[in-house]
Amino acid sequence: METLKKTLNQLVGSCLTEISGIADCNANVITASKPEFGDYQANGVMAIAKQLQTNPRQLAAQLVEKIEARDEKLIDHIEIAGPGFINIHLSNQALLLRADIVQRDSQLLIPATPEAKTIVIDYSSPNLAKEMHVGHLRGTIIGDCLARVLERQGHHIVRQNHVGDWGTQFGMLIAYMREVMQDNEDLPTQLADLETFYRAAKQRFDSDPAFAEIARRSVVKLQGGDADHLAVWKQFIEQSLQHCHAVYEKLNVTLRREDLKAESFYNNELEGIVKALDAASLLSVSDGARCVFLPEFSGKDGDPLPVIIQKSDGGYLYATTDLAAIQYRSHTLNADRSLYVVDARQSLHFQQVFAVARAAGLSSENISLEHIAYGTMMCSDGRPFKTRSGDTIKLMDLLDESVSRAFDLVSEKNPDVDKSSRRAIAEKVGIAAVKYAELSKNRTSDYIFDWSSMLSFEGNTAPYLMYAYARIRSILRKQELAIDKYQITSLNEAEERSLLIKVLQLAEIVEMVADDCFPNLLCNYLYELAVAFMRFYESCPILKADQALRDSRLSLAALSAESLQQGLDLLGIQTLEQM
Repeated sequence: METLKKTLNQLVGSCLTEISGIADCNANVITASKPEFGDYQANGVMAIAKQLQTNPRQLAAQLVEKIEARDEKLIDHIEIAGPGFINIHLSNQALLLRADIVQRDSQLLIPATPEAKTIVIDYSSPNLAKEMHVGHLRGTIIGDCLARVLERQGHHIVRQNHVGDWGTQFGMLIAYMREVMQDNEDLPTQLADLETFYRAAKQRFDSDPAFAEIARRSVVKLQGGDADHLAVWKQFIEQSLQHCHAVYEKLNVTLRREDLKAESFYNNELEGIVKALDAASLLSVSDGARCVFLPEFSGKDGDPLPVIIQKSDGGYLYATTDLAAIQYRSHTLNADRSLYVVDARQSLHFQQVFAVARAAGLSSENISLEHIAYGTMMCSDGRPFKTRSGDTIKLMDLLDESVSRAFDLVSEKNPDVDKSSRRAIAEKVGIAAVKYAELSKNRTSDYIFDWSSMLSFEGNTAPYLMYAYARIRSILRKQELAIDKYQITSLNEAEERSLLIKVLQLAEIVEMVADDCFPNLLCNYLYELAVAFMRFYESCPILKADQALRDSRLSLAALSAESLQQGLDLLGIQTLEQM
């Protein structure tokens, strides 16, 4: 079953093509901004009229005549507005028919795509030298939401956690670990706080030249495959991954150990990348380093910007590993899309790497390489979010703080609920609040992190949506009949009709998120759905209505709850039956 918008776009577009003679006309169907403009509005006439150099309103009149001749059951009536907009009013009967279909199979609220693709999503990707901090939050949550959305559509999703586990800093850490182990200290205890361990190693590196030299040699031995150094490195990486996955589990993120594709995974391919670039006549030597200079990238002074592939000492950089990853995703995974959920500060890096991959033939012709950039989480003073002392905040500490604040809030609102139940509710509400605060913002913008707004039960927040869902479920629990025996039969009230249309629009919102990768569109939709339900609930009595109307409205309430639950699940937010 096509979405409402896609059905209308295809109908209006094909009619525009017939009357204009222009192939593949864009109907530009959008959701109407006001009820008096209908349910949808087709705005494509003006662009076509401009191409034909004709009067747009006259063209709109021809279009209306052509559409009406098609006798599309979805449309009740259409009208021309302004210079050539087409206002579309949907048929109540067609809406009820669609409602009946999705009630019998709620999975059809988000129908499977007819063209399933293989899509790689590179997200989270912390540096394993330290514990995850707040800077990893947006990429982890946005990437996981996109994975859920695209997977729900039926695409084959390959999650890739491209963690940093290779390079100079690991030589320093290995050298320090070997010292600790020689002193017979308890290594697992030492690694319980990776930040403290890293700072101790860095202090030794900065203050002791002899230790720094050992650390540099450790890098060479590690990259050369020395068995002892590899064993110590693996022990450190394992402990680091345990920290990461504790965060993923608390966040309800779908990344698993099998999704790990670390920098070290590509180590054996890096020499081949250099050879491929050399064979394509792309490599140049600059200050002893091997670089690629592409004419489309230059600095403010006009000088070409290099993509450094191999340092003068033979070491490789992020660009080299990223090129190897593109080759792997293109030719081994045969991906159609590869999404890189990485902060906006890396935009130039990815523009250059993608261009080099294309120029060298490392990427396939079919793959779409997409940088899903996001902004920074800021304090109220407009600076990046940190502790008062200026330290980076551990992500687990932030999540624990949110759960603690949620527990205080839940206890204040529901003091009679037993403590264990309040803790269970707070766990879900606290995590949901953090995730939703991230996802509800336009991902390309910086935003201010504010505890009071994100934990509010009013406005566009996770607690508000979770409460709306719990409230509907509370209404439904009071009924005697199984909800699947009900059917929506009445759209006589404006609130009933607008709520059902909003429910049926879930699929088209999901399509938009899948195409453009902006999860805030789904958040806005869910908030509008919850508001539409509250208006319906206040204007249309449910339990006090006569039997037939009561059953219809209960059915509409149940479908609203299902849409809310499915939408929140795509955000990675768990619902509650009671709050």
